[in-house]
Amino acid sequence: MIEYSFFIGRWQPWHEGHRWLIDQRLNEQKHVCIAIQDRETDDRNPFTSEEVKNNIERELKELIESGKVKVIIIPAIESVNYGRKVGYEINEFVPPDEINKISATNIRGKLNLD
Repeated sequence: MIEYSFFIGRWQPWHEGHRWLIDQRLNEQKHVCIAIQDRETDDRNPFTSEEVKNNIERELKELIESGKVKVIIIPAIESVNYGRKVGYEINEFVPPDEINKISATNIRGKLNLD
């Protein structure tokens, strides 16, 4: 059975910082599951979850075809909770400054969404 490193996000839009994040696990030969929160469109979420999924699948086509990445849509998440010794790790990745400065808000501001 394949186990996955699970990433939950809005991915509005997918960008180089998101790629850096999943690469941290891919570089350790882990499989990755990218979970897109199904949110209503608004200023912070201009794309539907299906549009986001299509964009990520286009960007990661080879990784998906090789089985290293899965992309799914999940309900909007209010919190992530776990009990003791649940059998998986919870990891935080702190990006280098050049990745940390990437802002989806700034990217959205430059997109022609009309």
